[in-house]
Amino acid sequence: MPQVVTTVSELRERIAAARAEARLEGPADAPAARVVLVPTMGALHEGHLRLVSAARDLGGIVVVSIFVNPLQFGAGEDLDRYPRTLDADVAALEGLADYVFAPSAAEMYPDGPSSTRVVAGEVGSLYEGASRPGHFDGVLTVVAKLFNIVQPDVAVFGQKDAQQVHLVGRMVDDLNLPLRIAVVDTVREDDGLALSSRNRYLDDGQRASAVVLSRALAAGADAAGQGVEAALAAARASLEAEPAVKLDYLVAVDPDSFAEAGPEHHGPALLLVAARVGTTRLIDNRRIALG
Repeated sequence: MPQVVTTVSELRERIAAARAEARLEGPADAPAARVVLVPTMGALHEGHLRLVSAARDLGGIVVVSIFVNPLQFGAGEDLDRYPRTLDADVAALEGLADYVFAPSAAEMYPDGPSSTRVVAGEVGSLYEGASRPGHFDGVLTVVAKLFNIVQPDVAVFGQKDAQQVHLVGRMVDDLNLPLRIAVVDTVREDDGLALSSRNRYLDDGQRASAVVLSRALAAGADAAGQGVEAALAAARASLEAEPAVKLDYLVAVDPDSFAEAGPEHHGPALLLVAARVGTTRLIDNRRIALG
């Protein structure tokens, strides 16, 4: 079983000891001394475990953080409802993680919500940020704290949260943080639904309806050779055929800048979608090639 640590000071001590032990057995830059972080909010599913498996494959000391970060939840969002399943999460990480960092909110924010924040900037106010104001400031602030606490050489994130991945990568570049970001492709059910901790909120009928998100992205990808407008129209038509799904946004973006792709954009793009199925908000994305 991974060792569960709940305080910053203890985690730092254990990682330092583990690094020192690894370096005694080989050169200082040996893979065994590498620290790999997988930040999560818990309620782990196969998608998370794929991230941790990728971290394990990189070699070294694997740390999984489990922290439901209040800074990234807005008024009326599901902070209190968000599933907390620490015992099951730790059991699922057996053989994959060395340490589970599971701090309390008081440990991470001892004086209450921190007044110092990392600001996500213009891209942080678009798409997910427009629907959830302040969300990405909260995400980047807690990720920056985790990077400072763990001091990883590599941090692993999932492509499902594409805008988050973009913003974290930009933060690392902008602030010259000494680590590498590794991105793992979205993990899906057999019918295409992207794995998410929020899928457990869906009843059977909603679960069947939710598959339209991935189908819409596939339709958009199929039409992408005709340009961005054709891709969006095809995806939107698929979504509109499923009345139980209420579209929040559907957009194609430049994967490098995350600016919206206009009619003149040709080549790689990302198709992003967010929608509500019942009271559950789901997101997904797909790489496309615009003609």
